[in-house]
Order: sequence, then structure tokens, then C-alpha cells
Amino acid sequence: MATDAKQLHESKAVLPNHIVSVGPDMQPNSEDVERIADGLAQVRITQTARSIMAASEAALSQMISEERCIYGVTTGYGPLAGTHVSPRCSDVLQHNLIYHLATGVGPALSWRKARAIVFARLQALSQGYSAVSDAVVDRLVACLNAGLAPVIPEKGTVGASGDLTPLSHLALALIGEGAWMDRHGPVSNDAAFSRMEFDRLPLGPKEGLALVNGTSAMTGIAALNGALASRLVKLGCILSLVNAEVFSGHRAAWHPLVGAARGQPGQQRVHDFLWALANQADRLQDFEPLPPKLMALEDVNQHQELPQDPYSIRCVPQLLGASLDMLEMHNDVVARELSAVTDNPLIFAEEGTLIHAGNFFGQHVAFASDALLNAVTMVAVLMERQIARITDVRQSEGLPAFLQGNQTGLHSGFMGAQVTASALVAEMRSKATPASIQSIPTNANNQDVVTMGTIAARKTSDVLEDVMRVVSIKALCVAQAMDLQRLDRFSKAAKALHGFVRSSSPFLHEDRPLSGEIEGLATQFSDPKILEIIYADLPSVKEHLAQF
Repeated sequence: MATDAKQLHESKAVLPNHIVSVGPDMQPNSEDVERIADGLAQVRITQTARSIMAASEAALSQMISEERCIYGVTTGYGPLAGTHVSPRCSDVLQHNLIYHLATGVGPALSWRKARAIVFARLQALSQGYSAVSDAVVDRLVACLNAGLAPVIPEKGTVGASGDLTPLSHLALALIGEGAWMDRHGPVSNDAAFSRMEFDRLPLGPKEGLALVNGTSAMTGIAALNGALASRLVKLGCILSLVNAEVFSGHRAAWHPLVGAARGQPGQQRVHDFLWALANQADRLQDFEPLPPKLMALEDVNQHQELPQDPYSIRCVPQLLGASLDMLEMHNDVVARELSAVTDNPLIFAEEGTLIHAGNFFGQHVAFASDALLNAVTMVAVLMERQIARITDVRQSEGLPAFLQGNQTGLHSGFMGAQVTASALVAEMRSKATPASIQSIPTNANNQDVVTMGTIAARKTSDVLEDVMRVVSIKALCVAQAMDLQRLDRFSKAAKALHGFVRSSSPFLHEDRPLSGEIEGLATQFSDPKILEIIYADLPSVKEHLAQF
């Protein structure tokens, strides 16, 4: 099937009638966040959410009228909470919180990451413990449904009292003093509010604090990471299948009995997936329940065929299965965090109480993001080792050096691409030091332990981009290897992938710059619909992918 980048772009331009409901009775996941971030879904607030929010807002109003000491509402912030502030100063207090926190630096987060953050904040506030009005959530909904995002600098948060710095830039945009963008670029304040059909947000007694105090930046970015990593593992499995076909590998190591004997769920899922596709791969060596008999000999008969493959073929279920288990753990944490209440203080209207606590502390997402970074880096390691073997004439079992059979030496084939894959993996490893343990006291030692959760999520996002580049190099290599062998003997799954690669990258007959082709494939492989597009004409493969 021939598909190019233009078709992928056009697939994103069509907005389906997909609606994601927001509220305490809803449980959005990473795929929902990705649809919203990409502008492929509309958002609505449930009536349950509105009712609970109204109750917490009324409870807070009653406490304020009783002149109670409420952090960030009738007190200063952080170490200045010992200063009591009259409710008459509420408007100034809430605005000053946003102003003093709006210190983010560095490039702006992407449009889709900023939208993921908006959605994560919306879902958290809709749980009804934050005492915000309909005015706040309605503007967040309008922002998403109008295709907008606030401009949020990527650096400046330690993930301790939530993501104060990035969320302050979200709040700044809502009150009309920040900046906006859509998928095409900057949007003026006037144009943004016109598209949302709302005026600038006036802040209620706790609404500045509720907007900035929570884990929504790390959670929104982590949700996008989880969705992309899910496609990555599936692509890793498919590319590993094609790689094994190139080498006429043994399908025996992928037998589901092996996975069942291990008992690890991710490994078992990879075994089931690969085994199903391997049964359609004629180039793989058939599974024999019993090994062949030894050659007749008296003592030793050397240089016989190896009964098993190198680890980059044989141990694919073990490696990708472990990555899949880490991904599932990550996505479970993120799904719970999306519907978590992560600000402070919390108003429990039904119980008539307000509690000062620390749900803004982002350790769960920080740990999960670091774990996912390691898991996806190992996918890249696997791909890089497969690239190294398929391009090395001493290991590639008859393929020409660097997959270049036309005047090899005059032309160098994939030599440079293999070096790039190695460089990318080295850079990933340099980012693998956990962010989640890099606590550094801040805020006059009020925040004496911090989580660095957003740094962890951002690092994982950066690494995922590079992993997809390694995947692209691997796809180019296996497509070249298939053309150098008998293409007709490869499985239908392999040939569909080959056709997709060839739609934008022709056979490498003579050396040419490959940078643009690598980047282009990486962008296409990152598309949420990529596997459906590649295997649109193969319902059996689509079925196995859906069950994976």
C-alpha cells in the first residue's frame, strides 16, 4: 500500500465526531489526551462535574465569610503563608500569584503538548475539590474546542508544589496577559478570546491557585509519551519480524509456550503477536517439536548450522515484553493522575471540611516517566543492534556491506545512517540518569523535597523522538534488504511495511543524502493512525494489532 506524508496530514485534518467528556465520572486515558492534543476530539463537561464544583465553591465561600485561615486564599504563599490576607485583597492576591510564578524560560512547548496540559488541568479541576467556578472550566473547554493552546515555556518547574511555573503561563493566557497559539502559529489575545467566545477570565478567591497548583504539565506530557510509546513497541515488533525474515531466523523462540513458561504478561503478548505473524512468514525456519538428530560422528563434528539465533532475534519477546510491561505501568499511573485531585488546599464539600495537604507532589509521574525512558531506550538499543548486524558484511549472511551492492566502496550505502543510529542511542543513554531522584531544596526550603516530574516527562518525550528516528533508519534498512533478496517470499506484513517505506524513500541504488527521509519517516511513524494506514489492506494484521 502506497501512502505518503500528504495523506497522513490529510487524515489529521478531518475532525471526527469524537467527544471526550470531562468530570469525576469520566476516566480519560492517554489515547483521549492525544486525540484532544491533536485537535481530533471535542471536549465537554458533565453535569456531575458542574454540580460538585458548585458545591465546593459554595463551601469555600462560606469558610471565607467566617474569616478562616485558608492557604493561598486568606494567606500569602509558600514560606509567606504566615501572612494573613484580607478577603478584600483576593483579586490582587490571585493575580500576584500568577505574576510571580510566570518565570518560565526556554523554547515554548509544542502546540499539542500545551493542549495536553490544558486538558489535564481541566480534568483535575472538574473533580470538584478545587472550588473553581464554571467560568474557569468553560474557558479551558473553549480553548481546546477552538484549536488553541497557551504559550508555555518548557523550563522552570521542579514538580513539587505541582507545575507552578508552566501552569502560571496557562493562567496568564486565560486572564488575557499571556500568549496564545494554534497549530499554525501565534494567535493574538483578541483573536483567541474571539474564537473562544469568552472574555478574559476574572479570578475568584482560589482560582489563580487552583489553576497553577497541580501536576498537569507533567501528566499531560506523560500521556502523550504513553500513546507514542505504545505505537513504538508495536513498530518494534513488526520491524523485528521483518529483520528475522531477512536472516531466515527460527520462529521457535517466539512460540507462545515459551512466554507462558515465563509468565510475564508483556512478554506473553509479544509472543502471541509475533507467533501469529510468523506463521505467515515463509522465510522463517519452521518450528519442529523435536530438534534434529546429530550428524553421525565419533567425537566432534564442527561448523554445523546454529540451532538458534542471536539475541537481537531470539530475545525480542523478552526485551519488548519488558518494555511493554513498563509502558503499561506508566500508562496506569498517568490514567490515575489524569483524574486525580492535585491542588492544595482541598475542599470536601460533602464533609464540610477543608484540608491542607500535598497532592501536588508529582513523584508518581516522575518515577513512571523515568521508567518509560529506560524502556523506550532499550527499544532503540534493540533496533540499533539489528541495524548494526544487517549492515555488517561479516554478520549479514550474504547481504552486501552496508546494504549497498552497486559498486560497493564507490558507494557506501547505509554506513552513515548506521553511525547516526549509534549516535542517537548514545545520546539517549546520556539522558537516562533519573530526574525523579534529583531533589533540590527550593522556595526558602519550604519545598525541601521536590520531584522533577516535568523534567522526567520532557526528557522521555525528547528520547521518544530520537527512538522514532532510529526506527526510521531500521525501516529503511530492512526495506533495502528485502529488495536485495526475494521480495515475494516475505510475509504480507513485511511487504506492507516495505510498500509504505518505498512510497517516500526509493531503493538506495546510489548514495544520496538520507537525512530528510529519516526525519520524514520518523514523523509518519509518530502519527496515531500509522499502523491502521500501513495495514489498511490486511485485516488479519490489523486484528492482531488490535489484540496486542
